[in-house]
Amino acid sequence: MPNPTQAELEILNILWQSGESRVQEVHTHLSQQRDIGYTTTLKAMQVMAQKGLLDRRLDGRSHVYFPAIQERATKNKLLSRFIDNTFGGSSSQLVVQVLGNAKVSKEELDEIRAYLNQIEDE
Repeated sequence: MPNPTQAELEILNILWQSGESRVQEVHTHLSQQRDIGYTTTLKAMQVMAQKGLLDRRLDGRSHVYFPAIQERATKNKLLSRFIDNTFGGSSSQLVVQVLGNAKVSKEELDEIRAYLNQIEDE
């Protein structure tokens, strides 16, 4: 599986949420976040289809695009690579860094504790 770029991840996140969309629908979402031309969105999605990140089907005179890769597997792969490259493979260092740099609410800490307890009980 090829590694998606940051721009490709934006498109994938839209399609993972919607399931499938035409270029115009993806472009509308992207243009709410940043200034981007329609042809840029179209070209990116065409390239993603060539790379095997997206697939498409003909619907009338336009293509409907959908993810060709699974969200969970893709995010797991990207996260593992990030942890390896940035934290020497240490998940605990990642967690310490995240908790140390962000304001974490009591509710979030309770949720984290509950999850840790669940993992320990398994």
